[in-house]
Amino acid sequence: MNPMEQVEIAKATINIGVGEAGEKLSRAEKLLTNITNQKPIRTYSKVTNPEFGIRRGQPIACKVTLRDEKAFDAVKLVLDGIGNNLKSSQFDQQGNVSFGIEEHIEIPGMRYDPDIGIFGMNVSITFEKPGHRIKRRKIQQKKIPLKHQVNSEETIEFMQEKFQVKIK
Repeated sequence: MNPMEQVEIAKATINIGVGEAGEKLSRAEKLLTNITNQKPIRTYSKVTNPEFGIRRGQPIACKVTLRDEKAFDAVKLVLDGIGNNLKSSQFDQQGNVSFGIEEHIEIPGMRYDPDIGIFGMNVSITFEKPGHRIKRRKIQQKKIPLKHQVNSEETIEFMQEKFQVKIK
């Protein structure tokens, strides 16, 4: 197979939405640091919503973006937590996949820590083929041709081959 047509993981993003600033958010950041060995960044609310008690610009979540080998290891770890099962509806047309974990203690090797508590998290995995840099570069930026874009069938095949994922 042509090496330029092989699908690979571009990045994996792990997000914990807390909904409030303070102690709960700092515990979520501590958990993400323990799982990924990388410092998370905070995400801030874009709108004010009095029903949820959220003001614009208030920190409400944290996330970590992983690339290369770290992303591969994190995806393998998190997929073990959900039993390597994904639904076909979790794959989008651009070949990305997103899923959630209700409790982080489902991940193998994670124990309940009373100082942290229990958090759920969302995982989004972005896939690319080599050569996607032309879409992001500043000089001579070009569009990716349709035949070189990743589709959901290629992503499903990659996930089944590399992670032994079962698709429902």
